[in-house]
Amino acid sequence: QVQLGESGGGLVQAGGSLRLSCAGSGRTLSRYAMGWFRQAPGKEREFVAAISWSGGNTYYADSVKGRFTISRDNAKNTVYLQMNSLKPEDAAVYYCAADGVSFRTIVVHITTGDVASWGQGTQVTVSS
Repeated sequence: QVQLGESGGGLVQAGGSLRLSCAGSGRTLSRYAMGWFRQAPGKEREFVAAISWSGGNTYYADSVKGRFTISRDNAKNTVYLQMNSLKPEDAAVYYCAADGVSFRTIVVHITTGDVASWGQGTQVTVSS
């Protein structure tokens, strides 16, 4: 099973940007569809973005579409989430996830909590 470690979170003002990274170890991430989800205190897990194993296909939640970009560098075994125009409602712990399924299926798995692997999360705080 692949191990995942997120980094890049922090405190940013509304309108600012952050770039999250998710490094994989144990197995190559190129075999996995990857995704990001977030969870704020007292709220349900929320799917954010997904990317196919090749990076050729991506999918976003409506709430982040046009502001966030998911990408991957399989040579570095790393997946990224570029977050621009951040809003206070984007504040949450962000987790990356991996699953050996299609990138559309990982959306379902993330939403239902059935994703195969996920990291420890990185906190994103957005001040208004």
